[in-house]
Amino acid sequence: MTTIKRAISIRQPFVEQILRRDKTWEYRSQNTKIRECVYLYASKSPGPEAEWRKLRMEPGDLPTGRIVGTVEITATRRLRDGTFAYKLENPRRLKRQIKPVNQPQPVFWKPRFREQTRLYGEWREDLRV
Repeated sequence: MTTIKRAISIRQPFVEQILRRDKTWEYRSQNTKIRECVYLYASKSPGPEAEWRKLRMEPGDLPTGRIVGTVEITATRRLRDGTFAYKLENPRRLKRQIKPVNQPQPVFWKPRFREQTRLYGEWREDLRV
């Protein structure tokens, strides 16, 4: 099993849409060379109301401030407007959400954890990164 070193911060309900495989591209103003599995951190700020309505939910219905899953970034594409799209594949929901000890950053960051965490039903010793 691959050690996950980074997390990406994304607002809810976009994280939920990724985990349901409804959202397969993440749009950002900066490109990335990262091509690996990363944690999905559900940021504390909610996304647009229209996105919540698509899921028939409202802010507070989904977890925030926690790492809730993983996803692989497999490619990026530059769009006509100068922004970038990250291709997301193989999303997986964690059995137990993780609250990181350190402060999340707006895009990619290296989370640290207080204790061992059970991922996908297997104990992982290598989560302290």
